[in-house]
Amino acid sequence: MHRALLPAVLAAGLLAPSSAGATPPVAELSPAAIESYLDRAMDSTGLPGISLVVTHGDAIVHATGAGRTADGDPVTAHTPMRIASLTKSFTAAAVLSLVDEGRLALDAPVAEQLPEFRMADPRAARITVRHLLNQTSGLSDRTVDIAATQRAGSLADYVATLRTGTLGAEPGTEWAYCNVNYDIAARLVEVVSGRDFGASLRERIFAPLGMASSGTDAELPAPADGFISLFGQWVPRPELSRFEGGGGGSVISTAADMGRWLISQHGHGPQPVTARSLETMRTPVLHGYGMGWGTEAEGGLLVHSGNLFTYNAAQAIDPATGYGFAVFTNSAGLSDDSYEIMLGLAALSRGETPRDPGGARQWIELTLGVSIAAALGLGVLGVTRARRWARAGRPVWRTGLRMLPALLPVLLFAGYPTAVSILADGRTVTWAQLTYAAAPLTIALGAAAVAGLATTSARLWRLRSVRSGT
Repeated sequence: MHRALLPAVLAAGLLAPSSAGATPPVAELSPAAIESYLDRAMDSTGLPGISLVVTHGDAIVHATGAGRTADGDPVTAHTPMRIASLTKSFTAAAVLSLVDEGRLALDAPVAEQLPEFRMADPRAARITVRHLLNQTSGLSDRTVDIAATQRAGSLADYVATLRTGTLGAEPGTEWAYCNVNYDIAARLVEVVSGRDFGASLRERIFAPLGMASSGTDAELPAPADGFISLFGQWVPRPELSRFEGGGGGSVISTAADMGRWLISQHGHGPQPVTARSLETMRTPVLHGYGMGWGTEAEGGLLVHSGNLFTYNAAQAIDPATGYGFAVFTNSAGLSDDSYEIMLGLAALSRGETPRDPGGARQWIELTLGVSIAAALGLGVLGVTRARRWARAGRPVWRTGLRMLPALLPVLLFAGYPTAVSILADGRTVTWAQLTYAAAPLTIALGAAAVAGLATTSARLWRLRSVRSGT
């Protein structure tokens, strides 16, 4: 899942292409200024660990880290981090490198270039590679068996699980954020290059850019467990089991390595793709989304966020100033501070003074904590007053109606995963997932359900006693 339960939905906008002669920055960001902002961010967000990098032109201005890992080690610029959906920009680059070589065609149907790709919907035959990368294929979490894809053991198996799926829209007509697009793209890379996806990324991107510490989660040792936020406490948890080695969110990297990536995305240093393909990646189409990059309306940034169950990430490049930014956190909560920290760095580069990031998670959890106390208090009150409530002589229909308010939290909790799936644009959401970033909300709803169930049970018991005359 992304941004806890919702994908990075990016506002539309047109950006000027980058060039060596970009407009000079308003402010020169120094390592000291970046460290000062990182200290502020650690204080205001309360996050357990943050690593980040800022680049300008063809140089890394500063890569650093603060806090600790779940293993107790300090977080530095070289701490491995799960970068989640930032992986998509690497997948797009790998695909376009094959396009540059004439081995893939962006506007030819995927099924012609990947014969194993078949779906129950005949419209799938019209999905092109461009549609996959622009997230306009018509693929949707609502119409594909996402649970089956997560059980796949390889990208070939993953693509095979799609054969019973359908599309949510005609290819090329609507934008829908769906990881399946990029996992199919990763399988394309495997088949056309003749190497597994991780090896292809290493050969085409990581090695040329000198990203020696980067790879997919199918190849590299797992980073330290991340944290979830639970009413002001950071609780270490292993990342929830998921499909590994895919093109949608499998890359592990470091802040130092990601600096090299940001430099390349400004057109400096070794280039995994041609200038034309780089421009294609960065050009927004529907919903302000290009290929692994979206647009941020405020500030004219090219951006992408990434969210797993225990790690969050955000990256941006500013075509107008030549700055690049990436922020990684080894934690997840009901709000994502990594994106806000990234925007704060961008503001600093424009000579602005950003407000201290964070605060939303703390307020949400405080509100939920008060709600839990109130729900339990009302539950105790409902149980103790059940005898008074269950007086004789009331019509049955009125008694039933008076039961509903106490039963509503029970019904809401029973339908909780389904409701969240609807809010998350149809993504499959399980009870296990709801014990991670959403754990405070899950506990609050559970407390309300327990209180409602206890009150209802006590009332029914007392009502039975009153009517039996005991």
